[in-house]
Amino acid sequence: MAEPLIEAVPNFSEGTDLAAIERIRSAMAAVGGALLLDLHSDRDHNRSVITLAGPPHAVLESLLRGAEQAVALIDLNR
Repeated sequence: MAEPLIEAVPNFSEGTDLAAIERIRSAMAAVGGALLLDLHSDRDHNRSVITLAGPPHAVLESLLRGAEQAVALIDLNR
């Protein structure tokens, strides 16, 4: 039986700092098996949305790596 595939669409509260967005994206993309399908950033709403899919273990690891970068890079007080 084939391994199931899942999709995740995390939103990050950063739409203007391109370096931070790239660090989050590259951390998520570095996980083998997780396929990044789309990245959309919106300056007006200060949001970035990444769409990814893959086997559950790969998607979870990718989400965790993205979250680690987001916590380190995004200041919600600004």
